[in-house]
Amino acid sequence: MNSKSKWMLSGVSSILALSLLMPSAHANSSKLDELEQEQQQVQKEQQKLEKERKELEEKEEDLSSGIQKKQGEIQETSSKLDRIVSEIQQLDKKMQETQSKIDTVQAEIDQTKEEIDELKEAIKELERKIDERTELLKERARAIQMSGGSVEYIDVLLGANSFIDFIDRFSAVNTLIEADREIMREQAADKKELAAKKEAVETILANQEERRAELVSLKASLDSQKKEQAGLKNQMEAEQKRLASEKNSLEAQHEEALEVSAAVEKQIMGQQSRMAKLAQQEEAERTRIAEAERKAAAEKAAAEKAAAERAAAEKAAAERAAAEKAAAEKAAAEKAATKSSSASASTASPAPAPTPAPTPAPAPAPVVKPSANFVIPASGRHTSGFGGRDIGDGAETHLGYDIANSPGTPVVASAAGYVSFAGSMGGYGNVIIINHSINGQPYATAYAHLSSIGVSVGQKVDQRQFIGGMGNTGRSTGPHLHFEIHVGSWNGSRSNAVNPANYLSY
Repeated sequence: MNSKSKWMLSGVSSILALSLLMPSAHANSSKLDELEQEQQQVQKEQQKLEKERKELEEKEEDLSSGIQKKQGEIQETSSKLDRIVSEIQQLDKKMQETQSKIDTVQAEIDQTKEEIDELKEAIKELERKIDERTELLKERARAIQMSGGSVEYIDVLLGANSFIDFIDRFSAVNTLIEADREIMREQAADKKELAAKKEAVETILANQEERRAELVSLKASLDSQKKEQAGLKNQMEAEQKRLASEKNSLEAQHEEALEVSAAVEKQIMGQQSRMAKLAQQEEAERTRIAEAERKAAAEKAAAEKAAAERAAAEKAAAERAAAEKAAAEKAAAEKAATKSSSASASTASPAPAPTPAPTPAPAPAPVVKPSANFVIPASGRHTSGFGGRDIGDGAETHLGYDIANSPGTPVVASAAGYVSFAGSMGGYGNVIIINHSINGQPYATAYAHLSSIGVSVGQKVDQRQFIGGMGNTGRSTGPHLHFEIHVGSWNGSRSNAVNPANYLSY
């Protein structure tokens, strides 16, 4: 075999060694494509769930707003109802007082009627006395007429027979005169008293009847107001029932929305677990591919080294053969030239064979220093660590690592992974959650209170890739980043949160 053929054989061997690595590389690429397709499918499903969750949150907010509005209307109606009930109670009290006054006036009227009856008896007695005096006066008048005229009291006095008779006559005349005067005074007084008592009775009756009429009118007015208030009360009670029914309906819808939201949240958590598993599979696949590529590179280097060594050995052997042949030819020529003088003939020593070139050692495989597992996600001032704290609302447990800086300060992914959540979430405000797989261990990182979000659910991100801007959304006292690390997938209770300071590379 000549030198050219040997070199061709060495090249063919190298090509065959390299061709053995091609199917493995193709298989690795196919496996990664399958994982990426599955991740894209998970991303679509996650985006759909996020859309449903957002719609449910909007529905919950609308229902909560509706419930609060109905509650406000119920409270307003309840206040009106309480006011109406209070007015009705006041009207009832007034009606009771009015009725009590009516009863009092009626009792006074009844008492007055008894007094009137007594007055009427007294009037009858006065009228009887007046009638008797009138008859007496009439008898006196008839007696005077029958005597032929009027009797002069002076004639009676002058007709006395003695002084004693005069005194008796004078006394009798005075008695008669005084009796007539008394009769006239009593008659006038009784008539005056009669007129006064009749007027008093009529006045008392008129006043009491007028007062009674006023009270009856007041009671009628109160009855009308009470009926009106009762009608308003019935309307308010009906409105109260309607609002309570609508509120119950909204609360039922809200509970249903919460149940659906919980189911969607559960699906989202399932998708997060699935994405974490895919991240683990991808990491394992990439590790396997890197190991296979490293092994293939080592095998390739070994094959190339062996081929080079064979080529060098063959080249050295060829050079030695050529040297030996040249030496033999030279020796034969010298032997023929000195054949006549054998005494002085000497055999020339062969030229030393060339020292084969040393085989170069293969270059060592480059050592790649792995990057830190987690890097600080933003620049700024560390303001609050993991553990207990009090920011004004009382003692609480802080499950993250806070970094303060101006609004919009870039926030980057602390490690490579897949975005499992990007949106608003309660006290977090705008938050991004990323699932990672590092050395086979699943992790999740959360970036809260963001002013902007630069990634979407399902998106693959690299370490230190920009994902959003620092902000002050949610339950926040100033622009800062709230950063969390969870061993495993993120969950609502954050039960697997760990201290980020133990994982970050500074």
